[in-house]
Parts: sequence; structure tokens; C-alpha cells
Amino acid sequence: MMSDRILGVVLAGGLATRMGGSDKGLLQLGQQTILDEVLNRFRPQVDEVVLNVNGDAERFASFGLPCIADSLDGHLGPLAGVLAALEHARDHQFDWVASVAADTPFFPNDFVSKARYEAKESQAPIVLASSFDHEKSKWMRHPTFGIWHVSLEDNLRDALQGGIRKIVIWTDSVGGSEIQCAHEPGSLDPFFNVNTPEELVVAQQGAR
Repeated sequence: MMSDRILGVVLAGGLATRMGGSDKGLLQLGQQTILDEVLNRFRPQVDEVVLNVNGDAERFASFGLPCIADSLDGHLGPLAGVLAALEHARDHQFDWVASVAADTPFFPNDFVSKARYEAKESQAPIVLASSFDHEKSKWMRHPTFGIWHVSLEDNLRDALQGGIRKIVIWTDSVGGSEIQCAHEPGSLDPFFNVNTPEELVVAQQGAR
């Protein structure tokens, strides 16, 4: 079930309502944008990268990457972006998609390799990342960070058209697995994401 080639997709198709509708990936993080940092971490982990964006793709033209829009209308959330990537992967002879979020600049540099290993060991068609929440004392899944086998395309399309929006509901239904990415108490969670102006300040401090 494992392939030597994997397509990476950066999920940047959200509405960013808590940031006033701005593209979170284009916000400054030190001398570069959040998306620059995401790509710096992601590119070495996959063979090719595409951006899942909706609306005018020209705003991402400077990154020089293919932009794919959701194939289903209605802003259906991250799962619609994953579906668009699975469709693109099928058309370009990839067997797997790895997904990351455009607003999460500190994810592990070995996230994809760990997920690929878990997929091989468990034969799971989906592997999601998780990190330990030290305040809640439990592991928390980060469902926009995962690898997805292209054979799931039709199942996912049917689920979205049937009203499914929460990623973990669908991934659990198809036998997904997970990997655990640990971090020290008091340190920034590697899957910390920027949803608000206050969280942007925290990310900027973390980048320094």
C-alpha cells in the first residue's frame, strides 16, 4: 500500500474569519510569511507540493506552486481540500497525499516519515498526527496533519456530499491510525496554529 512518491498539500482554503478574512499563511512571521516557514519544513518531506486555495489564486503566485481549489462548492472545510488533493494525486500518479495546515509553522520535520512508517506497519489508509496537551493531560489529534491513500477519494466525496464535515468522524469510520509527536512541558506545541491576532503574537515570539 506504500508508494515511493507522495504529494504534499498545504491546506490554505479556509475563510480565516477570526483573522478578518485575511490569508493566515501570508501573515508575517519574522522576516518571512507563515507559509514560507510551512513550506521550508514541508518541501523536504514530500516529492511535490500543491496549495489548496479558494478564490483568486494570484495572491499565492509568488510561491511558484500549483494551486488547486475545492472541487465541491460551499466551503465545506479541510476535508474538501483533502479531496481536491486526492483528485490531483490520482491524476498525477501519486498514491498518497500528505496534508499540513497553512497556519501551523512549527510542525515536526519528520512528520511525514513517521506517518508513512505507521501506515506501513498498521496498513491504515489514513494516519493523523497527535501531540500531548500537558494542561489536559491527554493526546490531541491534529486532523489537518495526516497522510491519505488515494483509494479513499470516492468514499470521502460521498461523505462530504452526505454532510460529514468533522475530519475525525470520517477518518475513524475508515480505520485511520495516528502518530504521537511529543514536546516538553512549557514548550510550544509543534502543531500550534494561528487563528487570532493574539496567537500570531505567540507565533512571532516562538519564531524568535
